[in-house]
Amino acid sequence: MFKKWAMAAMAIAILLTVGLSTVSEKQAEAASKKTEIIVSAAASLQDSLDKIAVLYEKEHPDIDLVFNYGASGTLQKQIEQGAPADLFFSAGDKQMKALVDKGLISVSKELLKNQLVLVVPSDSKTPITTITQLTDKSFKKIAVGQPESVPAGQYAQQSLTAKNVWDTLQSKLVFAKDVRQVLSYVETGNADAGFVYKTDALTSSKVKIALTVGAHVHKAINYPVGIVKESDHQEEAKAFYSYVQTKEAGSIFTGFGFQLAN
Repeated sequence: MFKKWAMAAMAIAILLTVGLSTVSEKQAEAASKKTEIIVSAAASLQDSLDKIAVLYEKEHPDIDLVFNYGASGTLQKQIEQGAPADLFFSAGDKQMKALVDKGLISVSKELLKNQLVLVVPSDSKTPITTITQLTDKSFKKIAVGQPESVPAGQYAQQSLTAKNVWDTLQSKLVFAKDVRQVLSYVETGNADAGFVYKTDALTSSKVKIALTVGAHVHKAINYPVGIVKESDHQEEAKAFYSYVQTKEAGSIFTGFGFQLAN
């Protein structure tokens, strides 16, 4: 009796092992059939694009969206040097134009707009009515994106230059690799204030917007999106390029504080 039970148990175990192995093989096969789309995008788009990706991949189970977030200038250089990318989302016109002029982007469109704000720690008691107040002794360190590669840093430089305090503030400036690092510096108290986009400020409970920088003192903050000409997946890239222009995607972008370009 025991022998029969043992043999039956062994048979069931073998069937289960074979069954699980088959399921695992099918899952691996399905995963291998997915087309990987690499999206190089400005760091300030991370929250909105991550949410969009969940919806898009649910509707397109054969697509695997892989995001490379960073400073727009850095991403631009990567694409120029041949780094793999199917789409490029920039936080500035300058970086997209550079790639278009070099024939590296097949099609592009201005998608979003943003605002530059000055953030301070959420417990800060210092009222700010103008960015020229950053010259006061109460502000010892001010975080700014590296102007050479970070569009938010370029807009901050333009704003401070317009107010004639860029040179005066040089000893106080702490430069960051992207806008999210600027936000982190202020969140952790490593900077008394920092220039980020409104959309970044809204993601954190550790900072508050002290001032919205007037749009007249810096260039327009536009977010163009384009398809990389050397993409190996043109059809799939075009499909996602079209999707981010839909009302469904637009509602997610606006939910994170962006303004639609059209």
